[in-house]
Amino acid sequence: MKSCNGTCPEGWMKTAADRSEKQQGVEIWTRNAYGMGTESRGFSKMIRRIHMIGIIGAMDEEVGRLKEVMTDVEISKKAGMDFCKGRLQGKDAVVVRSGIGKVNAGICTQILADDFHVDCVVNTGIAGSLNTQIDIGDIVLSSDALQHDMDATGFGYEMGVIPRMSRSVFPADGHLIQLAKQACQKVNPDIKTFVGRVVSGDQFISNKEKKNWLEEKFHGFCTEMEGAAIAQAAYLNEIPFLIIRAISDKADDSAGMDYSVFEAQAIEHSVNLLLEMCAQL
Repeated sequence: MKSCNGTCPEGWMKTAADRSEKQQGVEIWTRNAYGMGTESRGFSKMIRRIHMIGIIGAMDEEVGRLKEVMTDVEISKKAGMDFCKGRLQGKDAVVVRSGIGKVNAGICTQILADDFHVDCVVNTGIAGSLNTQIDIGDIVLSSDALQHDMDATGFGYEMGVIPRMSRSVFPADGHLIQLAKQACQKVNPDIKTFVGRVVSGDQFISNKEKKNWLEEKFHGFCTEMEGAAIAQAAYLNEIPFLIIRAISDKADDSAGMDYSVFEAQAIEHSVNLLLEMCAQL
């Protein structure tokens, strides 16, 4: 740790004693943040009425089916993205392909908040399983989400902790979770639905060692590249959110092969779920 000669900005550790104290505080905080306490497991409760639904997918394959069944569509272009506003299952909705990665996803969510005033955000897509009980084709609904590649360990923080933010694990909306569970059981009765942590990073995980680390460190149920950024942007804008992930691979050494084979099946499951969910909102 570099010395800052008494002019450190707030949050820096000036002395060994300060550093030890801060590390202890970080350890206590992360025990809660990573699911070993109660804070991050408490779902938020959506109390606002839903007038406009924001739906984000990373790829054309993930949102194409939804766009096909929309009516009264108006397309707005911003930040290289096409925002398709219209009616979906009788509800007002905006469907958009964000592009891959956390930056694209965060920008997309902010535009939905600023320009379309969405009342909730649902992120649909595919992911790699981190849990041996979760098979290819199954659905994971986010209990919460965090960024596994957020690394400020050089300042004494745990991996995944965002410096100078009160929260680094973002809880999904409890009402949306329950609605999605019921919808999935109705339209995808042949698969299992899990509620658990989504861990996101700008990496396609296809290595067994990294997969095991993500599960052991963060207790993740699945891993992908956008969800936690959407969760953070929604949280900062006080908008309820849910991440829906259909499992396309096992996030291990076979991930590349599994992804290409099972991608279409996984997308079909998530689209079926989302259409039914919209009908019930």
